[in-house]
Amino acid sequence: MNTSVSRALVTSVAASGLLLFGAGVASAHVVVDAPGATQKGYTVATFRVPTESDTASTTKVSVTLPNLKSARTEPLAGWSSKVEKNAQGQVVSVTWTADPGNPGVAPGQFQRFAVSLGPLPEQSKVSFNASQTYSDGKVVDWNQPMNADGSEPEHPAPSLTLAKSTGGDDDAPAAADADKGDKATDNTARWLGGVGLALGALGAALGLGSVIRGRRS
Repeated sequence: MNTSVSRALVTSVAASGLLLFGAGVASAHVVVDAPGATQKGYTVATFRVPTESDTASTTKVSVTLPNLKSARTEPLAGWSSKVEKNAQGQVVSVTWTADPGNPGVAPGQFQRFAVSLGPLPEQSKVSFNASQTYSDGKVVDWNQPMNADGSEPEHPAPSLTLAKSTGGDDDAPAAADADKGDKATDNTARWLGGVGLALGALGAALGLGSVIRGRRS
């Protein structure tokens, strides 16, 4: 019985190891994450870029965007970003390049690149073809669609599944909320200012009363 238990444990550990190994291989791909992203909406997309090379660092990352109206990158120390537009003024790509003196993303490490973008296409899934440039000059393209049998290709394109829009651009409610917040902040500031003036006037009156009483005495 002890032998059977031991064999079961060994089998379980081996299976767990294979699962972890598989997860590690998948996580080594360039992927994009944007929780709550919706069709026709705005979102913050984060591209996670690992360095798969054992000898070179990642020094440049370029991502193709589906002709969007807006794209704004998040400042990242040691990296410069450039947003490219077409003749119609639509955003078609964004590129991050390591600054001089920055060795880039070293082997065994990864880096996150965030960009606020939208409105997203009115479709259930959107892909962002990407290219990864290494310090030794090698370029890896992440642009392959899923295989017909549903399996993952060697260099899959980063993709997002988009929820259906609830109506209108997602930035409209955000703008309304921001406007309400500004008005609330302004009203609060005015109220506090009024209280301050009232307290100041009360303090001045009390001080003047003290002076008058002092003179009388």
